[in-house]
Amino acid sequence: MKKVILFVCVALLSVNGFSQKKKSGAKKPVATSGFAKIDNLVAEVKNGNFQVTINEKGKEKDAMIVKAADANFAPTNTKLSSFNVKDVKLYLLTWTEIATTKTDLKTEVVTTIYTIIYEITSKKQVFSNSQITTNITEKVFLDKLKNASETQQRIRREGFEFTLNPDGTVTQKSKKQENKWMYDAVKMEYVAKK
Repeated sequence: MKKVILFVCVALLSVNGFSQKKKSGAKKPVATSGFAKIDNLVAEVKNGNFQVTINEKGKEKDAMIVKAADANFAPTNTKLSSFNVKDVKLYLLTWTEIATTKTDLKTEVVTTIYTIIYEITSKKQVFSNSQITTNITEKVFLDKLKNASETQQRIRREGFEFTLNPDGTVTQKSKKQENKWMYDAVKMEYVAKK
């Protein structure tokens, strides 16, 4: 009987030991440094800059610097797309940045959506837009002795909401204003639509 109990204990310990071992699985693939790709363009962080790299036959030919990027730079929803306006091929780069500021009584989450249109042949930025949305959560005291409090939430918006229309024109909207822009191929930039 003692041998059976001893055998069961040893068997349980050995099963437990095998189940605790780390299994060696397939290695995770290394992520590429590019955030978005289209045609021969790659939006990426390189040499401390967020840039659009122009590749030719798989090698970097040139680059357009979008902005300086520090170690904390982490864009989300990065997209590159192309469209044609007046027989000119333009590229639209969009990305979102989120920053959080937190104190004991207040938390602010700032979401900024950036939109830039490029004319790649001349390596020129022809339009840019930014839209900032700040979500504020704040603890507000209801009396002078700070015994009672409530949590209030507010949203603050700055800038314009960007819309690229099917005909290549651009619309910017805010609560109080709406701007319409059209591409001028001679000036190689967006100008106010009349």
